[in-house]
Amino acid sequence: MGDLRYDPEVDAAYVTLGAPIADGEVARTVPVDLPDGVSGELFLDFDEDGHLLGIELLGASRLLRPEGRAV
Repeated sequence: MGDLRYDPEVDAAYVTLGAPIADGEVARTVPVDLPDGVSGELFLDFDEDGHLLGIELLGASRLLRPEGRAV
């Protein structure tokens, strides 16, 4: 099962998909282009086999609904 963690000090969130991610397991981080008018940054983390491990959001308070940050 995955989880979402939000750090208000740096306004960043991370969504883990599936099991916790081990150190060094992320082999590739891919930036995602957001639509015009949407501020923040979004990155997808993949393992060496191309499986999606997690999603990182920078400027998360602008990308997530308030209830999504209350974790």
